Amino acid sequence: MEENKGQSAGATRTQLTAVGDLRRSWQSWAEDHIDYQRQNPFSNDSKPVTKSVHPQRGDPIYGRPPEGSKTEQRGKDAHTHVGKEVEELCLIMRNIGEKGEDGNVRVTFQQLFETYVTISNKVVGILLRARKYGLVQFEGEMLWQGKDDNVIITLLE
Repeated sequence: MEENKGQSAGATRTQLTAVGDLRRSWQSWAEDHIDYQRQNPFSNDSKPVTKSVHPQRGDPIYGRPPEGSKTEQRGKDAHTHVGKEVEELCLIMRNIGEKGEDGNVRVTFQQLFETYVTISNKVVGILLRARKYGLVQFEGEMLWQGKDDNVIITLLE
């Protein structure tokens, strides 16, 4: 009988420890949530006297991911990948295009599309990026297969 009392007391202590841990965990979460709500501009608990945690327009970090974050790294990786695709597009234009008297290489959109589409399905997007970088020139805002097949694309480098 004494043995049962000892087991029962040990089980109760374990339960109390588990309940105490759960209570501490809940209290910690509640305190973190209260702090978060104080900084949340859409919360009724927000305090206007504290300085905003978020950057404002004009700040050099406005619209940018936190430095050293995975988001920043993904953005850098994407930028590098697109840059390589632009370089590859320019190389293909040099290979399939005809050099004009001014030294610039020219190719029709149809010719470039038919060649480049086997490499990447993002021909138009890469062309737009290359134009943004000042590497190519063509008429119009967007090029459409079929409609713009005869548009001349000039490689400017």
